Amino acid sequence: MSLYDLPEFKLPAKNKLPKNLKKIRLSGKKIAKTSFRKNRSFWFMILNILIPALFGFFAGALSGGYFYFEVKDYLDKFNRSGLGETSIIAEEARESSYFPRTLQEESVIRVVEEVSPSVVSIVISKITEKDHYDLWETNSTKEEIGSGTGFIISSDGMVLTNKHVVTDEKADYAVLASDGQEFSAEVLARDPFKDLAVLKIITDRTDFQPVKLGDSDKLQIGQSVISIGNALGEYNNTISVGIVSGLGRKIVASGGGLTEKLENLIQTDAAINRGNSGGPLLNLAGEVIGVSVAMSQTAENIGFAIPVNDARRDIEMIKEKGEIIYPFLGIRYVIITSDIQQEDDLPIDYGALIIRGDNLGEAAVTPGSAAEAAGLKEGDIVLEFAGEKITSDNPLAKIIQKYNPGDKIILKILRNNEEEIIEVVLGERNS
Repeated sequence: MSLYDLPEFKLPAKNKLPKNLKKIRLSGKKIAKTSFRKNRSFWFMILNILIPALFGFFAGALSGGYFYFEVKDYLDKFNRSGLGETSIIAEEARESSYFPRTLQEESVIRVVEEVSPSVVSIVISKITEKDHYDLWETNSTKEEIGSGTGFIISSDGMVLTNKHVVTDEKADYAVLASDGQEFSAEVLARDPFKDLAVLKIITDRTDFQPVKLGDSDKLQIGQSVISIGNALGEYNNTISVGIVSGLGRKIVASGGGLTEKLENLIQTDAAINRGNSGGPLLNLAGEVIGVSVAMSQTAENIGFAIPVNDARRDIEMIKEKGEIIYPFLGIRYVIITSDIQQEDDLPIDYGALIIRGDNLGEAAVTPGSAAEAAGLKEGDIVLEFAGEKITSDNPLAKIIQKYNPGDKIILKILRNNEEEIIEVVLGERNS
């Protein structure tokens, strides 16, 4: 028996123990000591477990602390270089008694604050005549007939919008800034092929805040986007948030007296309402990646925007030349597919087949054009334009926009089942 097995007892007075109890206690110590010697291997095993465990605990605590500070330092750098100064925004949020709950929410708030001063409402008005039969006279009055959205692209007040917003050449246009100031504006140019136009605010100011243009070629489906616009023509700088829900869409859109086939569009579920036309579609870095252009009337939250890279050419051309011009080849054609190949018994399933229109006035090759000067004929198939293969995914209309009037281009064509090389000097087509 060990000391821990002894029954309860009371110590005698003056702390004197009986002789037999002393023997029991001594025998207990002896037994315990003997027991330890006999179980020495057991205690070594316990120590072998405890010591590594304690060492691991302290090492983990030290490395965990180091990892925490490394991650904190990385996130601080990320916030400073990627989505804005989080600390500044957090400080401002604390001052306004609201703190963003997520990084995305913080980014949206920052982008809206930065870009809203560059977004404008476009007011369309026109002089109309009203008959007053009681006075037997006609009075002319100026009435607001429509509205849209645009955004500033230069410090001197150039504004990009949709062509269908400013299609009426007899109307007057005004720009309403986010701070409430109203300016008269004139249309500098309307794109002959895309639903884009550029206005100029009539003012001597050179301190307007232009937007930052992003790269729409880098867009990913699922990417977060922000739309800002003059919703319904009465709620200026209305914000909606969504994602890129599709790329490369083709639609037929109508509005402002125009019906156009639009290609290579961005699809988004960010709300694009009537009046949003011409407004910016932004990424979370505050860059414009699209120009809102249309919405589906038969579905909810399906809107479309023109990629900003398609608009960049117009912006640069207006700034350099004061007008929007396109290179002009001068052929009427159809892009060959496998179905067209079978229908017309063609030797290949790609290229641009030069054909005349169904109407008598639609020639296959435009008289006086670059194509006629180069010797292109009806029935020729243009296989390559400047080394690029022409396909349904890479049509001629898309390829030719990369060049300017006056550029010398090498064409590879198929004529009478034989390939030929032709050089052409591109002509010019403007609005």
